[in-house]
Amino acid sequence: MSKAKGKKPQRSGSNVFANFDQQQIQEFKEAFTIIDQNRDGFVDATDLKDMWASLGYPDKDDKYCKEMTTASPGPINFTAFLTFMGEKLQDTDPEDVLHNAFACFDIDNTGLGETGHLHQRSDQLGDRFTKEEINQMYD
Repeated sequence: MSKAKGKKPQRSGSNVFANFDQQQIQEFKEAFTIIDQNRDGFVDATDLKDMWASLGYPDKDDKYCKEMTTASPGPINFTAFLTFMGEKLQDTDPEDVLHNAFACFDIDNTGLGETGHLHQRSDQLGDRFTKEEINQMYD
């Protein structure tokens, strides 16, 4: 008896692309393309150093960038990048929840929050941030 030809069934969770909608995948692809400075289809330490420099941080050393690439067990192609982003985003709040949280600081509904108000809440409520961590939010 011959087997019927057709699509192979996908295992649940085995396809990282199934975890995102098309718009999200396109946004990640754009980010990956920006990071992949030499356009070889892989992100390496040199790409990261060049990306940091293009963002105004030319002082990132080779060791720092090399350590960033060790987050992946192998070469970082787009699929590995998408898998990594999925893992990092897995336990985050949805965008609307984050938007509503920051809207609390936008008292005048201008799209901007008062830094003093945010600063005060960041070191007095919930997971308290250090002064250094608060300053990093403004950099």
